[in-house]
Amino acid sequence: MTHPDAHDARGWHPRLWAGAAGLLALPLVAMQFSDEVRWSGGDFVFAAAMLAAACGAYELGARLSARTSYRAAVAVAVLASFALVWINLAVGIIGGEHNPANLMFFGVVALALAGALVARGRPRGMAVAMAATAAAMAAVAVIILGAGWNAEAWVLSACFVVPWLVAAALFRHAALSSPSAAPRSPAP
Repeated sequence: MTHPDAHDARGWHPRLWAGAAGLLALPLVAMQFSDEVRWSGGDFVFAAAMLAAACGAYELGARLSARTSYRAAVAVAVLASFALVWINLAVGIIGGEHNPANLMFFGVVALALAGALVARGRPRGMAVAMAATAAAMAAVAVIILGAGWNAEAWVLSACFVVPWLVAAALFRHAALSSPSAAPRSPAP
């Protein structure tokens, strides 16, 4: 019987990569029917690199535990990071994409990554890292509100607190349901 926290050696998740390829194909298809969608070759290369990074991050994280709650937490954290970076690079959250205040959002993603590295993928540490990331995202929302920047930026920032909290809760669940998390009974 395989230990529930054993590394998953099943290999790559082909549906994940096929979904990423499908997402990458959407603008190409849209360009055939609309003049409003105009991607350059560089746009496709950049999008492919971002999707590959997100899929690779999920693949790596999913191999750290066979627990569904752990894998779901990884998926939520990767999707939140991807969406935050994508939106910020595409149009910018505060003003335009060239506004230096937008660097705060990259700082949030960097904190999540640094926390994951410090936790070394352990569920309890990952829960703490994602909770800290949620707090950092909330701090960014407060800064935006206090600075009087546009309301859309504040609402979007506040909404991004939720996936980080969800990831923290899922990692916590994985930690609590792990056999190593159960209290040990004294030896007879």
